[in-house]
This record gives sequence, structure tokens and C-alpha cells, in this order.
Amino acid sequence: MKTLGTETAFEVLAKAKALEKQGKDIVHLEIGEPDFDTPRNIKDAAIKALNSGYTHYTPSAGMPELRQAVATYISNTRKLDVKPEEVVVTPGGKPIMFFSILALVNAGDEVLYPNPGFPIYESMINFVGAKPVPIQLKEENDFGLDTEYLKKMITKKTKMIILNSPENPTGGVVTREQLKAVADSIAGRNDIFVLSDEIYSRIIYEGKHESITQFPGMKDKTIILDGFSKTYAMTGWRLGYGVMRKDLAEKVAQLMTNSNSCTCASTQLAGVEALTGPQSEPERMDEEFRRRREVIVPGLNNIEGITCKKPHGAFYVFPNITGTGMDSRTLQDHLLNNAGVAALAGTSFGKYGEGYLRLSFANSVENIKKALERIAKAVKKK
Repeated sequence: MKTLGTETAFEVLAKAKALEKQGKDIVHLEIGEPDFDTPRNIKDAAIKALNSGYTHYTPSAGMPELRQAVATYISNTRKLDVKPEEVVVTPGGKPIMFFSILALVNAGDEVLYPNPGFPIYESMINFVGAKPVPIQLKEENDFGLDTEYLKKMITKKTKMIILNSPENPTGGVVTREQLKAVADSIAGRNDIFVLSDEIYSRIIYEGKHESITQFPGMKDKTIILDGFSKTYAMTGWRLGYGVMRKDLAEKVAQLMTNSNSCTCASTQLAGVEALTGPQSEPERMDEEFRRRREVIVPGLNNIEGITCKKPHGAFYVFPNITGTGMDSRTLQDHLLNNAGVAALAGTSFGKYGEGYLRLSFANSVENIKKALERIAKAVKKK
């Protein structure tokens, strides 16, 4: 248990809520959660399911209706031939990380993962006794992959490469050329799998989403992680899925049987509606995120001591704060306690996050402007 990490976002959220109970006004830019409500048609589908008696166990791998809907969706969006038996539905996206690493990685294996990156990657690698090998994402590379650097890190012990695009926390996007270089690097190595975290695939601002599965031979080597939390503002519903080859899907479903039994039935039918129903609401959310991006990026660049790259996807900015003279954790605490702005230190996402903050722009333009004013005053005062 000592090897398990945590998500600092939830810790900072708890501290912020405690301050609010004391009467302090806090602008929340720490939590990676859309501030929109779940679309009405999705909620209605869940209510209908509950009223129709969908209150019992389902197959561990998911209801046939949702597995088919996911297979069709992934086939259409990634240009693959995906069958329902290659889909495993889970309560949220995290179990796919958890189960994929449990199923494929042994003690002593090496796993390459993005750093700064989602903290649960490193946590789970440590948990199974494997060696986490960080792939440093650099600001000068627009937080994309340095594929020459990655190639040098692959050894005989490498068992998995974790990719995340669009990326949390940087908003960086892995390009088609970079993905092809990764695919070429592991061609002929049937012992290396790719866990491709594509949870933000629908929140992308320039170009289109690219998946490593498009390259020859990569579909069988890749686990696609996706879900409903970010695209459809369904974080509290706990609904995600993995797409992988059939033999691995059977093992992951076995892990579901041993841990969760199954995912909530009515939630799964809401997922069917999300994928097959009108897409106007998620499209509207994406446009609003784009509008907020155009407020927060120039706003941060106008603050002395802070520079900020424009993110290409997701709803985070990852500004460089070295010019403030404070380290990441000191500035995080200073903003929360003295300025009423909840943000996350870059080190919450790994050692290469030092010198940065993560701010979520999943909040209103009004609150973002308020936060920018407070940050500017707090940095100047410090």
C-alpha cells in the first residue's frame, strides 16, 4: 500500500471546500471536471432505464447494447474494425488503467509513461512492482513526444508504453508523425503493449484526434481507454471503457468480475444514448472550452513572471511560473490560502512538472477573469 500514490486534485479540492466553509470565496481551477450539467437526453435515458427495471446485475464486460454502441463509435472515429467482444465497460476510465497494468505488467518490467502526466500511471506501475520510466514532456516541444528520446528508453525489459493525447495536465497533443515513430519503434516487438489514454479525444482545438491504432499491427498491441466523463460531463456517473483484442478483453472482464462485478445497468443505458443520441450538447461544451481558452491563455501571459503555451486539447493550461521566484508547491499554497484560487502544482503530475501550475478552465469566463486578477495581485505582492 505504501507504493500507491494519489490525485492531488482531490486533496486541494478538500482544502478549498474547508476554506469555503470558513466563509472564504474560492475560484476552483483545480479539479478536472466539466462544469456543465449532463445533457438532458442522457439523464432521461437513465431515468427510463431505472423505471423499466434495469436495476440488476449485468455481464461483467458490459451490456451487449453498450458494447455494440462503443464498438460502432470506435470503428467510426478511429477507422478500425472493432467487435463488441473487444470492448470492456468499467465504472469510470481509471479501472482500464488499473486492469491493463495488472493484466500485462509483472514485477521487474519497465513501463514508459508521460511526465508530467496523470499521476495514477506512475502509481499503478509502482503498485505492481514494475519500474516507472518517465518520458519527459518539454515545453519547447509544445509538450509533445520527443520520439528520439523515447526510442532510447526502450529496453528488453519494456512491457508497456502509456500515451495520453490530448494530454492531462499540459493540453499537449501527440501528432500523427510522433505516433508513427512510436509504432515503428516497437514494430516486431510483440511483448510491448500500448495503453492509449484517449479520454479527451473529443476536446481538441486544432486538427483532428489521432490514435496509434491507425498504424499496421498496432490494433492488437493497443488498449484504447475512453469514456463519458469529460465529453458528456458525466464524471459522477462513473462510466468508461477499454477497447482491446479479444483474449485480453476476456482477462480484463475477469478482473471486473473479481472487483466490481459489473457497471451500473441504468448508467450503461445512459451511455448508449450518449453515443447514439444528439451530439449538439458536447459540441456546445467544446466551443465554450475554446472560448475560455482564448481568455485564460492571454490573461496568464499578461501576468509578470508567468508564461503560458496555448493548449491544443483538453481543458487545462500548464503555465510556466519560474519567473515568479516561487516553486510550484509554494505558489499553489500561496494562491489557495492568500488569493482564493485553487490550482495544482505541476509536481502533482511528476517531477518534471516543477516550475509549472495546472489550471483547469472548466469554469465560467467570469470566474476565470476573477482568478486571473487574483493571481496577478498575489504574484506581485509575493
